Amino acid sequence: MQTRLVDFIKETPTGEEVDGILRNCVHCGFCNATCPTYQLLGDERDGPRGRIYLIKQVLEGQTPSRRTQTHLDRCLTCLNCMTTCPSGVDYRHLVEVGRAQVEQQVSRPWHERLQRATLRHVLPRRRLFNGLLRAGQGLRPVLPPPFRHWVPPRAVQGPWPETRHERRMLTLEGCVQPGLQPDIDAALARVLDRLGVSVVRGGGGCCGAVEMHLNDEQAARERARRNIDAWWPQIEAGLEAILVTASGCGVQVKDYGHLLAADPAYRDRARRVAELARDPCEVVTPEDVRRLGVDADGRRVAFHPPCSLQHGMKLSGRVEALLRAAGFELVAVRDVHLCCGSAGTYSILQRALSRQLQQRKLTNLEREAPEVIATANIGCHMHLQSGTGTPVRHWVQLMDGITQG
Repeated sequence: MQTRLVDFIKETPTGEEVDGILRNCVHCGFCNATCPTYQLLGDERDGPRGRIYLIKQVLEGQTPSRRTQTHLDRCLTCLNCMTTCPSGVDYRHLVEVGRAQVEQQVSRPWHERLQRATLRHVLPRRRLFNGLLRAGQGLRPVLPPPFRHWVPPRAVQGPWPETRHERRMLTLEGCVQPGLQPDIDAALARVLDRLGVSVVRGGGGCCGAVEMHLNDEQAARERARRNIDAWWPQIEAGLEAILVTASGCGVQVKDYGHLLAADPAYRDRARRVAELARDPCEVVTPEDVRRLGVDADGRRVAFHPPCSLQHGMKLSGRVEALLRAAGFELVAVRDVHLCCGSAGTYSILQRALSRQLQQRKLTNLEREAPEVIATANIGCHMHLQSGTGTPVRHWVQLMDGITQG
């Protein structure tokens, strides 16, 4: 692809990066075949190839319109296109730059600005979010059904093991997961404790993915810096890994090196943090599971691999292998590569499209009547559970359950 970027970005590190990304694209269209929004809408501009052209036009000086913004907003950033692309186009970082440029040039309606500002202010702040969530859960019994649907029942956290092993790993505490499903990290701590690893709470907070979803890259960088400062003393003390049980957050933390590459005060530490970041399925192996001597006795599970796990971190098949090693029977799921429609804040901002993707995904997950649906990301977890009566669990919760008998 030939490019003629405008001067304000052409000679910058960002301009050099996006120029290389654009030039890798050969217009083949393989990406459209696996794009969920293109499948639903059939509009070239709602597929990766069309969005790449829209971004290219903006970076070459064409004034974007409200319609341009809408087509970029509809992108789930599921990264399925990157798995499919034969040319290695880094669509993820390209769309981040494109959205930011359009955001600067196109004014949104007041209600969209208010909605996005509310999400940006509430979701990353754990105490504020938890307080509002608890208030909603207290009122849940008297809420009308449409509102009750958006307030999940309260979940409790089980015991967290003492720090007693020489091997130590840290968990990202995050923002919404501790309120919505506080036992996920505790379940991981219990499983790893049985394997001779102590998991400690890491401090810090939101990984910055919420701001990235809402086109506020500067705020995302600041989140990354705060987490690095919180974790660095433990890293210097010999921390083995940073565990992230929400795969959407895992993709963000693993990108800290790229996010802070232009920050001389943080780039080396950011690169080190990214190297230490691990999804739990990178730490627990099938051999570890067999060493635990557990057996799920053929309990039927449908596994939904989040896009962030299979496309963002390229960890397809890892969790499935662990569940099989534990004795679960994994039922067949059609179109396992497609997004469930959660996609961070997408399920709130693009509700109609998200709902269509949710129902299509649940139809495929429940086709073989599993006893439970497993996943690896809090967004997918809550989004799927809101549309079905079948229990949805993080896979580490299932693993912890059978190790407890």
